[in-house]
Amino acid sequence: MLDWQAVFIDRDGTIGGTGHFIHPRDFVLYQGAQESIKSLKKAGLKVFAFTNQTRISRGEATEEEFISQFKIYGFDDFFICPHGKNEGCNCRKPSPGMLFAAAEKYGLDLSRCVVIGDVGDTDMLAAHYAGAKKVLVRTGRGEGSLNINRDKWKEIEPDLIASDINEAVKWILERNS
Repeated sequence: MLDWQAVFIDRDGTIGGTGHFIHPRDFVLYQGAQESIKSLKKAGLKVFAFTNQTRISRGEATEEEFISQFKIYGFDDFFICPHGKNEGCNCRKPSPGMLFAAAEKYGLDLSRCVVIGDVGDTDMLAAHYAGAKKVLVRTGRGEGSLNINRDKWKEIEPDLIASDINEAVKWILERNS
């Protein structure tokens, strides 16, 4: 058994929504997602939001709106890339910059952390580059990541392919000592 330190969870398509941008005021969590986040925290794990949000750079939403949402959901901290695809930042997934920032801030060993996300060529690649465990959920863009877009991350295998956030969290908790 492992002793996990933290879980990084993508937003769109992983805890709710469709896999595409939905403004925080209109975003709806999947059934059981809130309870799953609470279960991780109750087990003593840090739980971090980990999301690309290009709409911030376009002025369609603010970082504060996302932070408020993540606080309501009970996340311990929030790692949000607000940049557009061509801005050349080091935080936008698939870059592991947000994971490295969290590791530095919280003294984490990323090999003892898990990333849960629905997109193989962003979430899973970022986790792989950082040395974290990888859990792909089939919600949101997950099915497409496994089928239509699998060629974009074909060298990487998730540690688990879960039906949803709830199955992912159950797997994590079963492996936590």
